[in-house]
Amino acid sequence: MKDGFIKVAAATPEIHVADCAFNADNILALCREANENGVQAVGFPELCLTGYTCSDLFLHNILLNGAKEQLLRIARETAGMDLLIVVGLPVSVRGTLYNCAAFLHKGVILGMIPKRNIPNYTEFYEMRHFTEATDETEEGMEWDGQEFWIDPKQVFRCTDMPEFAVSAEICEDLWVPNPPSNALAQAGATIVFNLSASDEIIGKAAYRRDLVRMQSGRGLCGYIYCDAGQGESSTDLVFAGHNVIAENGTLLAQSPRFKTGLTISEIDVRRLDYERRRQNTFRTSDVYASNIWFDMALRETALTRPIAQTPFVPSDKGDLASRCEEILTLQATGLATRVRHAHAKTAVVGLSGGLDSALALVVTVHAFDMLGRDRKDIIAVTMPCFGTTSRTKNNALTLAAAYGTTCKTIEIGASVTQHFLDIGHDMDDHSVTFENGQARERTQVLMDLANKTGGMVIGTGDLSELALGWATYNGDHMSMYGVNSSIPKTLVRYLTAYEAQRAGGEIGHVLRDVLATPVSPELLPPKDGKISQKTEELVGPYELHDFFLYYLLRFGMEPKKIFRMAQRAFRGVYDDATIKKWLTTFVRRFFIQQFKRSCLPDGPKVGTVTLSPRGDWRMPSDAVSALWMEQCETL
Repeated sequence: MKDGFIKVAAATPEIHVADCAFNADNILALCREANENGVQAVGFPELCLTGYTCSDLFLHNILLNGAKEQLLRIARETAGMDLLIVVGLPVSVRGTLYNCAAFLHKGVILGMIPKRNIPNYTEFYEMRHFTEATDETEEGMEWDGQEFWIDPKQVFRCTDMPEFAVSAEICEDLWVPNPPSNALAQAGATIVFNLSASDEIIGKAAYRRDLVRMQSGRGLCGYIYCDAGQGESSTDLVFAGHNVIAENGTLLAQSPRFKTGLTISEIDVRRLDYERRRQNTFRTSDVYASNIWFDMALRETALTRPIAQTPFVPSDKGDLASRCEEILTLQATGLATRVRHAHAKTAVVGLSGGLDSALALVVTVHAFDMLGRDRKDIIAVTMPCFGTTSRTKNNALTLAAAYGTTCKTIEIGASVTQHFLDIGHDMDDHSVTFENGQARERTQVLMDLANKTGGMVIGTGDLSELALGWATYNGDHMSMYGVNSSIPKTLVRYLTAYEAQRAGGEIGHVLRDVLATPVSPELLPPKDGKISQKTEELVGPYELHDFFLYYLLRFGMEPKKIFRMAQRAFRGVYDDATIKKWLTTFVRRFFIQQFKRSCLPDGPKVGTVTLSPRGDWRMPSDAVSALWMEQCETL
């Protein structure tokens, strides 16, 4: 539960139809296994104490009493477990039969949620036995001295972590146009269990998985689908035990079908709570549910859920090509729209031979192709100075020529030297003035060329550099349209690699060499003809910074939680001291460099994380980082 991670499980026990004692034995066995694995909330299938396929036996008191006795037994025998247990059973109330999800904790029946939507079509004939619950269904119960409510509007909430709020719906409830989980999520439930007995037919598994995933996204919640399996009657149906765990639209885990046992992952309830605060359209004012409180000790949750090292990059590499094409199209469309609106005769791109400017040129070429414009109207400018190496200069020239653009080489060494003479700066002083003087001269050249040719300057800086402030104020920080402004460095690499493969030939060859070149602003003189100034040695690995950026901005995570997640994601790649060092650097730079982001040029948003001061990120330039830095120092 530390940092908001709740370990959850969907359980499919082997059952015997109408054998409540056997079924309880197997439910208890899985409860013990879940408890041993640190699970904090476990759900079982619909009517699993009796079996879903009991048919007219549901009308028999002997079966109903057997289910009641075995639920009380499960409560007694799990009293020593700090584990929230959700079990399906039939419950008779004054001549009415409900299909219920019972919530147990430390031997106590906290309450029961009855099924609202009773299917009665094709293979389903539940209305023969069960009654639909409504908003008015509120039945007070007393079993063996325990008092609780049967009520579909209940949320079970942890006293010491109120974000850990659990509710349930049952099978068909998910498949209707307006699932009850919508209202339950709006009432505060961050975790919804679905106790299900979903029979298996061709193609249903994929549909079921997508339904669960999308419902978790719609409800901004964790959704755990607990499916019936082995032992249900095979008279007409087959049950596969297809368990699925999803969080806010992302699939976390699913079981192999036709198996029994536990499917385990972790739901980040604090992340969900943040997301609900962020999305002001997630309204709760008109939704009511009873909060039923339970006490659970806060303890460390071992993480097993997948945590990608590169969260900005699709985890499914099969989708990578289509995602890259989509991103390039978004960038190019934004630029094409601006070029058309501005009646720009040219697009001026400063081409360094590095990654960012290469991608900016790629996007500009795509935009001009969209517009049906001659690529000769793209002016690619390389501006060698004190730190330029032959490798990057040659790559810049070759790439510009291969794309058929107009290429210019403008040596700026003399201009910068004169400027240093004008301001009295010693040429041997390789301080920030030495570096920034070159960057600002390059920007002046680009701006003046754009004015001269009736064009616009295309910005090359990426999202990672904006987060770190790794740009010269009013130098490469400025342009007339920043096409890479929402592309982090890790994604820049994938986009460039995609273009290399797509274009092939000389373009592909040059882009692959650009990818192999160390990231550098090349503002300090080279050593033995090679780059002497390597960005990632100065500010840290971009894969770490992009990881920090994603979780800080997208989910508002605290440094201690980001550190913990980075430990898991980069295990065997970076040690704890290295992660802490660069996380501290990131937080410090992110705060002190906000002034650069407060006056950024326009640029297209292509992902969920951007730093545009007009859109996604508004922050005072003089905000104090003390609270965040304090956490970094105590890691």
